[in-house]
Amino acid sequence: MTEISLNILDIAENSVAAGAKNIQIEISVSRSDDILKVIIADDGKGMDQKTLEKVTDPFFTSRTTRKIGLGVPFFKMAAEATGGSFEINSSPGEGTRICADFVLSHIDRMPLGDISTTIHNLIVFHPQLDVSYRYQVDDAYFDLNTKEIREILGDIPLDSKEVSRYIKDYLVENKQETDKEEVFQ
Repeated sequence: MTEISLNILDIAENSVAAGAKNIQIEISVSRSDDILKVIIADDGKGMDQKTLEKVTDPFFTSRTTRKIGLGVPFFKMAAEATGGSFEINSSPGEGTRICADFVLSHIDRMPLGDISTTIHNLIVFHPQLDVSYRYQVDDAYFDLNTKEIREILGDIPLDSKEVSRYIKDYLVENKQETDKEEVFQ
């Protein structure tokens, strides 16, 4: 994958396949620490220790539709290629948490990509999913929480045309405001 946002979507789709009802995604940029941090956590079925030890091997997958699984291994490799780090924690019945740190200024860091579209698509294509999203650059940040949106909307579905447009606009506008003068890609 050529963008961090596509890796995030791939891992979030794994969470959905693992039965997650809640997914938390945090992206934070610290210019002073020269770090772009990505955290993805879910409440899916989790993994046992044996599976957890194999999940970063590109020749291992729990899927039956293909023989290799490149999502998590590629995400790990991409973070470590910048001099960053990668950590995954999981327990059966308790979900999975992935944390990847990318050195922000490293020449090999993939661009963040269109994270607003990634989060929007995750919400709209999985309207039953509770998504908690935070985007932060230094001290500026914004949050989006689909539980809060549902409380306000009542019976209006998140994938309705008007709500989908509102969510997309909210994500794009708040990212631009949070980025301020420097757009993080």
